[in-house]
Amino acid sequence: MKTIKGPGIFLAQFAGDAAPFNNLKNICEWAAGLGFKGVQIPTWVSSFIDLQKAAESKTYADEIKGIVNAAGLEITELSTHLQGQLVAVHPAYNEMFDGFAPEQYRNNAAARTEWAVQQLKYAAKASQNLGLKAHASFSGSLLWHTVYPWPQRPAGLVETGFKELAKRWLPILNEFDANGVDLCYEIHPNEDLHDGISYERFLEATGNHSRACLLYDPSHFVLQCLDYLEYIDIYHERIRMFHVKDAEFNPTGRSGVYGGYQGWIDRPGRFRSLGDGQVDFKAIFSKLTQYGFDGWAVMEWECCIKHPEDGAREGAPFIKDHIIRVTEKAFDDFAGTGPNEALNRKILGL
Repeated sequence: MKTIKGPGIFLAQFAGDAAPFNNLKNICEWAAGLGFKGVQIPTWVSSFIDLQKAAESKTYADEIKGIVNAAGLEITELSTHLQGQLVAVHPAYNEMFDGFAPEQYRNNAAARTEWAVQQLKYAAKASQNLGLKAHASFSGSLLWHTVYPWPQRPAGLVETGFKELAKRWLPILNEFDANGVDLCYEIHPNEDLHDGISYERFLEATGNHSRACLLYDPSHFVLQCLDYLEYIDIYHERIRMFHVKDAEFNPTGRSGVYGGYQGWIDRPGRFRSLGDGQVDFKAIFSKLTQYGFDGWAVMEWECCIKHPEDGAREGAPFIKDHIIRVTEKAFDDFAGTGPNEALNRKILGL
C-alpha cells in the first residue's frame, strides 16, 4: 500500500484574466495559500504554459517547474482534455468543437485533427521534461451519436469505430511510451470511452497498449448510475490518475439520466463541490489506497451552485482529511508468535 499524494488542484476551471488567476506564478501562490500541494496544468492555457516550448526545451520546462516549486507546490500532471477531444470528432460536432483549436485550424477538420495529434505528442515529451509519469486527456468520439441506437446500429459499426479510434491514438500512445509516460483517459459521457465496456473495446483495439491508462473520476459514474466502487476493483491496475469531484443524481418523474436538455442546475444529475454531493469518498480513498494507487488526489471543481473559490477553499482540507496514511504494521502484530515451521506443522497435525 501507498499513501496517496495530495491535495492537488486542477487549474482549468480557475484560469482567467484577473489576478491571481492570470498566470502560473500567481495562481500557484493562491493555491498554496489554500493548502494545496500540487497543481494539474491545463496545457491550452497559454498564460500557464507553452506546450510546444516545454516539449522542445528542457530549460523552459525547468523554468515552469521552478515557478511551481517556488510556491511550495509540485506539478501533478499536464492535461490536454481539449486537444484530445479533437483527435476524433464526428462531423455533427464540428462547429461545436472548433473553438477548442486555434483559429487557423477551424473549418478544416483534417488540419484540426493533425494539430491535435501533434499537441498530444508535445505533451508526451513535455511530461518527460517535467519529470511526470502520467498525463490526462479525452479520447474524442466517432460513435457517441449512436450511443442510444435508433434506428439500430448497422452490423460492425462499433467495431469499425473503435478500430479507427485506435488507429488515431496508437501513434500518440507509442510517443507516450517512448517518453515513459502513461496516457490517462478521463472516462466521460460524450467520449467514446465513457464507461468500462467502451474502455475495454478501445484497449482491445490498441492491442492492450500498456500506456492506455485511466483517469478515475467518480462524478461521471454517478451520473451514469455506474458502480464507481466496483470499477476500482476491476480497473485498479490501469488507474494512474484521480480527479476528486463530487456529484449527485436525483431522478424525478419528469427527468432522469439524459436530463431533458435542461441546464446543469435543473438536471437530476449535477456536479457538486466536494462534500455537497453523493459520492462516497471514504470508500474510494480506502479502495485506491488498498490497491496501492501511486498518484495524486486532484480536486476538479465543477459545481452549478457554489462559487469556485469557495469550492477550492473547502476542497483542500476535504482531500487532506480523506488521504489515508498507510500503516506500517498489522494491527494484530502484538499477538504474533513469529515464524516457527515446527510449530506450524504441529498445529496442522503433521
